[in-house]
Amino acid sequence: MDQILEQARSLWEGEVDFEGQRLADYLTYGLLTISGVIAFLVGFATQNIYQTLYIGLGGTAVTFLAVVPQWPFFNQHALPWLPPKNAPKAQRNTGLEGINMEGISIEVDGQKVG
Repeated sequence: MDQILEQARSLWEGEVDFEGQRLADYLTYGLLTISGVIAFLVGFATQNIYQTLYIGLGGTAVTFLAVVPQWPFFNQHALPWLPPKNAPKAQRNTGLEGINMEGISIEVDGQKVG
């Protein structure tokens, strides 16, 4: 039961990695271009503007359903993030234990972060 809830939570939260964003961008351009070309050709062949509009709207709806929900294949290349400095040692198990992070200070707009 917990696994199902975790999958639903990950879909709802909408985590997308950088490769997933690129894939969503390609899907958007590709599906809209294909549906636009098909709509134009069918409308031109039948000389019916309503068919052109309906095919274009249908292609837009299919693109919306393919891109807007955060499908799991949009988050297959997640990046490992560094743990916060104030996190307990038990939470810092990221595979970066051999790297000494002490003495590193990050400044953003003149203020120290972390």
